[in-house]
Amino acid sequence: MLSREYALSEDTKEEDLVALVEKLNKDDEIHGILVQLPLPKQIDEEKIINAIDPKKDVDAFHPANVGKIMIGNFDYLPCTPAGVMELIKETGIEIEGKECVIIGRSNIVGKPQAMLMLHKNATVTICHSRTKDLKEVVKRADIVVAAVGRPNFVTADMVKEGAVVIDVGINRLENKKLCGDVDFESVSKVASYITPVPGGVGPMTIAMLMQNTLTAAKLTLK
Repeated sequence: MLSREYALSEDTKEEDLVALVEKLNKDDEIHGILVQLPLPKQIDEEKIINAIDPKKDVDAFHPANVGKIMIGNFDYLPCTPAGVMELIKETGIEIEGKECVIIGRSNIVGKPQAMLMLHKNATVTICHSRTKDLKEVVKRADIVVAAVGRPNFVTADMVKEGAVVIDVGINRLENKKLCGDVDFESVSKVASYITPVPGGVGPMTIAMLMQNTLTAAKLTLK
């Protein structure tokens, strides 16, 4: 795979980034475009995402690709949710009929994760900052996906015995150590499967990005 990095300065103007995206849209050597988020405050993220050719949107953030995911007829899946699904698939655990609780409702993880679980016939609940009795809601889950961005937020008393726990969070503590949204030490004692941070979902996200890029290249040959 050919990979080009464009590391722009923090004070880059919005129109300059749009121009770069449009240049890459027209470059036949480039099959996938990924803009690292978040962007500096002077740049409208939505405008940049919308500028990416949907066929080259290997993050699957463009509204056209989001809509395809919604109806289940997609070319690409968002990399992190796709990685979560692949991890569960590798355990051999059946998703159909299971109760899945997703903590977090972001466009990047929470919402698309819910859609992918629904496509696999799970019963899905999305929790967020306004959820009442969060602990009780999470406790009934067969599968927990934590993507809330708060270190060690999910504790053992919130998790049902034998649940599958996927930790999407990545946080840096005061001592500079990385940790997830799940208190790994305590939750690992009750979960049947649990992902570590780092080294769990992160590598899967990268693998799914590579898969999406390959898919994008194949689509240009059709």
